[in-house]
Amino acid sequence: MDYPFEIEEIFTGEASGSLRLPRRQAGSSPQGLALTLVADYTAYTEAWLPSAAIVTLLAEAGVGAAGARTAISRLARREVLQGSRVGRSTFYRLAPSVAEHLRGGGKGVAAFGAEAEKWDGWWTLVAFSVPQEGAAQRRVLRNHLRWRGFAPLYDALWVSPRELEGEDRANLAEVNLEDLTVFRARHTELAAGSRRSPIDAWDLRAVGEQYEAFIGHWSEIVPRVRAGRFSGAEAVRMRTAVMDSYRRFAPADPPLPMRLLPGGWRREHARSLFAAVYDGLAGPAEQHVRDLVAEHTEAQPRIHANTVADLLAGELAAGVPDLR
Repeated sequence: MDYPFEIEEIFTGEASGSLRLPRRQAGSSPQGLALTLVADYTAYTEAWLPSAAIVTLLAEAGVGAAGARTAISRLARREVLQGSRVGRSTFYRLAPSVAEHLRGGGKGVAAFGAEAEKWDGWWTLVAFSVPQEGAAQRRVLRNHLRWRGFAPLYDALWVSPRELEGEDRANLAEVNLEDLTVFRARHTELAAGSRRSPIDAWDLRAVGEQYEAFIGHWSEIVPRVRAGRFSGAEAVRMRTAVMDSYRRFAPADPPLPMRLLPGGWRREHARSLFAAVYDGLAGPAEQHVRDLVAEHTEAQPRIHANTVADLLAGELAAGVPDLR
């Protein structure tokens, strides 16, 4: 199966040294899947999950028991997960700094496109120069920029219609690059010569095709979601899959008003499908995770399936009961 996003894509601040993340691998990693599953049901509650329950969730997603235990162990060694022993059982939870990163990332995914129509016509530009030996630093900077809605207009000139916010500024500062300049500007059309516009930094044709593929697939799933035709294990897998697919639009689709994008742009349709599947399966998925946890502990950790409202708020949405 396809695993969710790579860990280094979740944490674009690895250059700071505050998080010890796995090295980039060819293909996807069970560690990324383990982190996604733990986060999707404990990111806002910081609950401890039995190791055996995490192994079972990974097994349901196609990861063998040995591979699952190795992934969990490596995440713990890198301080992405915190471990604790109670008797003969081992429990894990997200490290607080990791949970904070994930909540911030989730908020960005859920808020994607919401402010596009309010664009003031100004572009944010980031220009930088990285020495030849700074390949790793260049990669970190590009990850920072890509996951904050920037795209490369030219090799070392990245653009975004969004203004840098406080958190964005702090994350860029972590890269610790001296030759970097940020400024705001409007685009000026030339009567002749270069016709390259800031919007050309994005491959809109490819993004449009991705939207069509996403909508074609998930439109067939939504009726089954509304009819309650997914088991708990299937609900967990589907929620992971729709998040993995949808979150890829945030760095690919420029947050611009619809009037500036090709006709029939499918951003809003994709957002509604994502919410329908992700929220529509939250109930059975949450119950399934609760049942798995109950098989391995008498404690009642606060399991909560994230919803779009939670992601947008960066915390548990109002009205969620405290089940601790």
